Amino acid sequence: MEEIKNEILNNTAEAEEDKIAAVEESAVQVGESAAAAVAPAKNDNKGEFISDNVRIVSPLKLVLKRFFRSRLSIIGLVMFLAVVVFSFLGPVFVGWGEDEPDYSPAQRTTINYSSDIAIGGDGVEYTYYTVSVSRPTDFNPHAEAFTYGINENGKKALHVLGTDASGYDIFVRLMYGGRLSLMLSFLVVVVYTVIGIIMGGLAGYFGGWVDMIIMRLVDILNCLPSLPIMLIIGAFFDGSGMDEGIRVYFMMGVLTLMSWPGTTRLVRGQILSLREQEYMIATDALGFSPWRKIFKHLVPNVMPQLIVSMTLGLGGTILTEASLSFLNLGAPSTVASLGRMVNAAKAPSVLANYPLDWLPAGLIIIIAVVAFNFIGDGLRDALDPKMKR
Repeated sequence: MEEIKNEILNNTAEAEEDKIAAVEESAVQVGESAAAAVAPAKNDNKGEFISDNVRIVSPLKLVLKRFFRSRLSIIGLVMFLAVVVFSFLGPVFVGWGEDEPDYSPAQRTTINYSSDIAIGGDGVEYTYYTVSVSRPTDFNPHAEAFTYGINENGKKALHVLGTDASGYDIFVRLMYGGRLSLMLSFLVVVVYTVIGIIMGGLAGYFGGWVDMIIMRLVDILNCLPSLPIMLIIGAFFDGSGMDEGIRVYFMMGVLTLMSWPGTTRLVRGQILSLREQEYMIATDALGFSPWRKIFKHLVPNVMPQLIVSMTLGLGGTILTEASLSFLNLGAPSTVASLGRMVNAAKAPSVLANYPLDWLPAGLIIIIAVVAFNFIGDGLRDALDPKMKR
C-alpha cells in the first residue's frame, strides 16, 4: 500500500509540473504574439506620438522667431543697419575729412551791372548803375552736388552732395554726424539704464524709507523743466568761455540726469510685483544676500521690459541731441552733428536756395528714430509671452 501511495504522489507531482510548463509556454507564446502585433502598429503610427513631434525651442530662438515674423521689425532692423554702415564705414570710402574744407578756387571775381534811368529835380535824366561784385574766397562754399574739389592732400575728390557754407563736404559730415548721434545715444541710454536699475532695484526691494527717498528724488527731477535748464547751461557755457569740445560730455551728463527717473520707476514697479513670488521666498530660506536677490534673481526678470525701454529711448535721445545742437547747445561747429546741420536752415537764404545743406541731415534723423521705434515695437511683441501670432 505504501508503494502504491508513493507512486500516486509522484504521478501527481509530474502532472502538476507538466501543467505549469504548459502554462508558461503558452504565456511566452502569447507575449511574443502580442509584441509582434504591437510592433507593426507602432511602426504604422510612427510620428503620431507626442515625443516624435515635439521640438524643444529655447526662449531666445522663440523671441527671434516672433521678432522676425513682423515686417515692421525687419524694416526697422534694415534701416538701423543701413545707418550704422553709412556712419561707421562710409568715411573710409570718401576722400574728405570731417573738418576738412575745400580750398579749391571755385569762385572768381564777377561784376554784374544793372542800370536805371531817373529824372532828377532839375529835369535832367540821370542813369543809375547798380554793381554786384562776387569776390573770390579762400574755400569753396555751397559747391553743387557731384562736383570735384581739391582736398588737403592735393588730390581731386568728389563732392557727392556738394559743400556747405564753410566749404565742408556735406556727404562726409552726414556720416560723422550720424556716428556722433548713434554713439551719444547709446552711451546715454546705457548709463541712465544702469543708474535706473540700481536705484529702482533698491527702492523696489527694500521699500520703506529707502523707497521714499529715491522716489521723492525721482519726483523732483520729473518736475524740472529740461529744456529751460539746458538753455541756461548753454548760456553759462557761452559766458564762461569753456572749450566747445567739452560741451559734448556735459550734454551727455544732462541727458543722463534727465532720463534715469523713468527707468527707475519701471524697475521699481516690476520688482514690487516680483519680490512676492515663490522663488523669492525660496531665496530667503536659502539665506541669499540682498544684492544677490536683486541683481541675480529680480533684475533678470525685468530685462525684457528694459530692452524695449532702451530701444525706444534711443530714438528719443537722438531727437534730444539734435534739438540741443539745433539750439547751439550741443557739439561745437567744427564737430559734425546732424542737429547743427539742420540748424543751417534758420538762415532764409540757405532754407530757400541750398536744401542739400539741411534736408539730408533731417532725413537721417527721421530714419534713425523710425528704425528704433520699429525695433522697439517688434521686441515688445516678441518678449511678451501673452502675444499669440
